[in-house]
Amino acid sequence: MTELIIYAVVFVLLIGHCLFAGKMYRAVHADSKLTLHEKNDWKLKSLIFPFYFWGKYKELKS
Repeated sequence: MTELIIYAVVFVLLIGHCLFAGKMYRAVHADSKLTLHEKNDWKLKSLIFPFYFWGKYKELKS
């Protein structure tokens, strides 16, 4: 039973990671102020640590 709970938590974390990375990916792609190199850099960062770099991206925009 414990193993099932652990798998469920890991699955929820993975789904959350994927959804948030996709959200950041779309936001960066729509930003016309960034160059192609900057967009690619932010997109790569969004795939690795989306929650951390979302904050960094929002600081950059404001």
